[in-house]
Amino acid sequence: MNDPTPIEGDVYVSPRYLAGLGHVDPMYFESVREWPHHHLGDRPCQLLITSPDHRIKIGWFGDHFDVWKISAAEDAVSASRWTASISDKMPPEIVRDFVHALADEWDEDSESFLTNHSYYWTDAVQPLLDAGWERRPLKHGSVEIVSPDQLAGASIDIVRTDPDAEVVTLWAGPDKRRVLRAEANFTARTPKHLIAAMAASFVAPDPIARYQDDLSPGLAQLAQLTPVEPPKPAAPTPLDVQQIAAARRRPALGTRSVPRWSTTTLPPAAPGAGLPARRR
Repeated sequence: MNDPTPIEGDVYVSPRYLAGLGHVDPMYFESVREWPHHHLGDRPCQLLITSPDHRIKIGWFGDHFDVWKISAAEDAVSASRWTASISDKMPPEIVRDFVHALADEWDEDSESFLTNHSYYWTDAVQPLLDAGWERRPLKHGSVEIVSPDQLAGASIDIVRTDPDAEVVTLWAGPDKRRVLRAEANFTARTPKHLIAAMAASFVAPDPIARYQDDLSPGLAQLAQLTPVEPPKPAAPTPLDVQQIAAARRRPALGTRSVPRWSTTTLPPAAPGAGLPARRR
């Protein structure tokens, strides 16, 4: 599901929806890397990525609460058929999974990213239900799906009929005042299988890497942090083992270093040595 980007961080954050804002550059989302990128400078939308036919638009609003606005239209100049607004606390890796699913649907003859084929609201959040998240009773026209830790969920308005109303919200974080809460809001005509792609990223088993110093303290104390282990060294080859053993073995003493006799013991006398000479 995720792009093969290198690990950047010293801890893994789990559950992944509590990882908060990271350093994933929107310009390098692998699935849209070849799409046109429009750099708009200091305008509210600083970067706009479009599909080649301009039916899909991915806007980056770097200084706003809703930092992402993603939309799809029937043609380049039509009003958006649906829109997703995603806040700055949403982990970019989860946004990337949604963008990947959207880009995978696109080609010049496709309309599957425009059409909502399902009439069942549960299809938008089925990955959450499959993961055992709690479905709460209908209240004020909305259904709530909540994670076991009560720190993430989905809200689905099943009463409103305005096609431009935001009727599905995926959220994560403890603060309803949106200080620490990540939100992704989808308008009514957003295809449910695309919303489900983001929901699936919420419950994916892979943790997200972060530098611990960059984590929001309010989220860090709620998440499980595991150190990123350095890669294990490769196992030594048989030749490596032989060379290590040879280096540890003491070198043998040379023959010149072995004394012929002790310095405190005289060498044995030759036969007849020390006897007086015989007189003639």
